[in-house]
Amino acid sequence: MYNDIKEQFEALEKQMMDPAILNNATKLAAIGKQYAESKNIVSLITELEKAQEEIKQHQQIIKEKPDQELVDLAMAELPELEAQAARLSEEIETELHPANPLDKKEAIMEIRAGAGGDEAALFAAELFRMYSNYAAKNKWKIEVVDSSQNGLGGFKEIIFEVHGRGAYGQLKYEAGTQRVQRVPETEKAGRVHTSTVTVVVLPEAEEVDLVINPADLRIDTFCSSGPGGQSVNTTYSAIRILHLPTGMIVSCQDQKSQHQNKEKALQVLRSRLLARAEEERRNKAAVERKEQVGGGDRSDKIRTYNFPQDRITDHRIGLSLHSIKNVMEGELDELIAALKKDLSQQY
Repeated sequence: MYNDIKEQFEALEKQMMDPAILNNATKLAAIGKQYAESKNIVSLITELEKAQEEIKQHQQIIKEKPDQELVDLAMAELPELEAQAARLSEEIETELHPANPLDKKEAIMEIRAGAGGDEAALFAAELFRMYSNYAAKNKWKIEVVDSSQNGLGGFKEIIFEVHGRGAYGQLKYEAGTQRVQRVPETEKAGRVHTSTVTVVVLPEAEEVDLVINPADLRIDTFCSSGPGGQSVNTTYSAIRILHLPTGMIVSCQDQKSQHQNKEKALQVLRSRLLARAEEERRNKAAVERKEQVGGGDRSDKIRTYNFPQDRITDHRIGLSLHSIKNVMEGELDELIAALKKDLSQQY
């Protein structure tokens, strides 16, 4: 049934050993991308075929009844094997015909403090920790691209990559304005404050996904800065890129060299442009799409974290959970599963 896919995978393996392709970075990247995606599907197919073979063997035992103990064991194990085969078939179909092809990609996330000053910046840092913990639970890797801290350890802004296949498909539901209600550590009167943080989630774009014309870029260098804006080195290693056709500006200063900062900045720019192109495509198809982030106002929100009441409410689906501590430790599965179920058609 899936022989064509296996044959295509074998052909890709041979191409990756072809000297002509090995010497062409663009072609190698494109084929490597296809190979990685095909490898996952072939792995699922192999698991499915193994489960189907075990189902046949169990059915044969039940039919022939060589030994009652073996029959009982086969009958007990058969439902689990059939459920496994059904699950694998569904996963293969999802891989072959994804609702949104971008869901397979890795992600770039941008978290920015909104209304609330230092308290908003502190909560931005807590959200970064929450997503880092969630990434670790999924065996994904986090890599900071750029950040700007305040003097209290909070983030005015932090941009980071989430390396892991399918990270975008899981995290895209986190995009929007997130509101926190709690008593800040700096509040002496014990009053509850309301602050906001904006979250943007982008599909990570590779060069094979989107090519940028170098003539469309203006690249400037500057000295990296730390909390409060003070210079942290005397070399011009930080990079600022302006994309002239769109006016998009991307800065990166957290890498060790100017070259690395430039590569990371271009990565973020490609991802923003890919997200923009995807939005235009969906608008042309007359698909209504809510803006990921509003102005960061307190009234413009997708989720509220109410610490005094130990309640998290996602306003898009009307779901409330009383488990802030667990969620802030990265236990996002219940929230994301509910969002995927109710909002998958909108994303």
